[in-house]
Amino acid sequence: MANLVRGGGTKAGTAGGTLLSVLVNISSGDILHTCVLAAVGAIVSFTVSILLKVLFQRFKRKHPPPKGM
Repeated sequence: MANLVRGGGTKAGTAGGTLLSVLVNISSGDILHTCVLAAVGAIVSFTVSILLKVLFQRFKRKHPPPKGM
């Protein structure tokens, strides 16, 4: 019986209690707000990476590397 108690029950109980107390205090509006912000961030990140790719390709065409390299 002592082995079961010593196997991390305190850590699991603390983590479970923390998780449940956080879940109780989160409203559906907060979740929606977080989802919208995550979607906007993903769209902006994707757009900027595509824009940078196009700009670097144009820069490479205008300024090719020296022939010796």
